[in-house]
Amino acid sequence: MSKTANVYTRVDPATKEQAEIILGQLGIPMSNAIGMFLKQVVIQRGMPFEMRLPAAKPVSIGELTKEQFDAEMQLGMDDIAAGRIISADDVETEMRRRYSE
Repeated sequence: MSKTANVYTRVDPATKEQAEIILGQLGIPMSNAIGMFLKQVVIQRGMPFEMRLPAAKPVSIGELTKEQFDAEMQLGMDDIAAGRIISADDVETEMRRRYSE
């Protein structure tokens, strides 16, 4: 049985170049770095780093179609009718908490 196996992958040239520079500074060949990554996948039984979706950004009103805008307005009206309301100050605080960088 062979001691190594080939892995073929495609990556955008800029990412490859940046990784080669960093790995070169660390003295680690690309093939060793990929092997290290795969070993960590096995050891961790999953990705060796946290994977999350980026924080959602508020949608600009200019990006909505008329139908989407109308649907959002209706949701707001339904919330008001059901008494699900909060102050503008609380909205601002929550927006800053979620979306400030």
